[in-house]
Amino acid sequence: MLRRDFRFLLVGQTTSQLGTQVSGVAVPLLAVLTLHASPFQLGVLNAAGTLAFALIGLQAGAWLDRMRRRPVLIASDVVRALLLATVPVAAWLGWLTMTQLLVVSLLVGAARVFFDIGYQSYLPTVTGNERLLSANSAMEAMRAGGQVLGPGLGGSLVALAGAANVLMLQAVTFAVSAASLLAIRTPEPAPPHPAGRVPLRTRIGDGLRFVLGDRVIRATAVTSGLGNLSFAVASAVSVVFMVRDLGLTAAGVGLVVAAGSVTVMAGAALTPRLARLVGEARIVWLSLAVTGPVGLLVPLARPGWGVALLVVGMAAGELGQIVYAITNVTLRQRRCPPELLGRVAATMRFLIMGVFPLGALLGGVLGSLVGVRATLWVAGALIVVSAVPVAVALRRADRLTGASSPAPG
Repeated sequence: MLRRDFRFLLVGQTTSQLGTQVSGVAVPLLAVLTLHASPFQLGVLNAAGTLAFALIGLQAGAWLDRMRRRPVLIASDVVRALLLATVPVAAWLGWLTMTQLLVVSLLVGAARVFFDIGYQSYLPTVTGNERLLSANSAMEAMRAGGQVLGPGLGGSLVALAGAANVLMLQAVTFAVSAASLLAIRTPEPAPPHPAGRVPLRTRIGDGLRFVLGDRVIRATAVTSGLGNLSFAVASAVSVVFMVRDLGLTAAGVGLVVAAGSVTVMAGAALTPRLARLVGEARIVWLSLAVTGPVGLLVPLARPGWGVALLVVGMAAGELGQIVYAITNVTLRQRRCPPELLGRVAATMRFLIMGVFPLGALLGGVLGSLVGVRATLWVAGALIVVSAVPVAVALRRADRLTGASSPAPG
């Protein structure tokens, strides 16, 4: 039954990832081409999608550790599907504005908080602890297929049907994900209930203390935060860079992103083999140390054949990030006590995603003040230095193991 249920989980995540990648191209193109957004407005839009991690991320983890996760995941998918469907409806009626796009992004981001935290805590229930590395790798490999197909498909669909209409596709994929989760039969253990009523602040503090008190987990939080800051800065200007500086069409943007994403699929599939080759812990930081400098090719791109530098730089960056993400999440899932999984995941998401709104705004401001190419240099430099904290913490480790700290009462 575990294999059957894991297949349902794979189907749901692969489908929703495809929709997410399609809309990941459609939303910024909708803002830039239809609503004529500036780099600053695009930065605000990107910030809105992740602001909820800073506002309710910690509380969500504490709540999720006191309830079964699967119903929350299903509800999150349904809410996101309904919210996204309002964008094409508004476009059909001629009512679509940047304000609505911002509100939808903010609310979809809030639903995503509960899904992302709940999903990372729910996966061990379906796979078992010993299969986590291979399960995380398989999930990322399948979802990477969406990353390869989604951007190219999204760009083409935007050219054919319009960016607003394409968002209906993502709404459908979230509905498919909800149906797949409903089909899972593996029983989820009831969450532990403490003898007395534990204040929310105390439960949130348990997760914070674990993350900040574990030397390795603390280092991965810093590394992941720097990586996300870099991505956020770049996200504010990357579409503007491709459309206005490199002269790419909507379909061309999708194809460039898809070409760079091919390495995500390869990296996800090869992660277990790479971990065996160089060590499960060593690959966590090597994945960033080796690929980060190659990402500096992105701001060197020029129109014409110079676009190849953009593709190579993006491909290297995504390869390093996917290998790091799989091994880093597996490390955290193994080191964390089961009763703290939700709060630790929430704390990590809070620390990591909390920098995204700031980075997106920073990228928008830098793009307006110093130009998009200089902003991409800043983003590339952040990725290069992000490997340092986790490399120092894991320099003597070989495997993703370690005794978990005892859970607080």
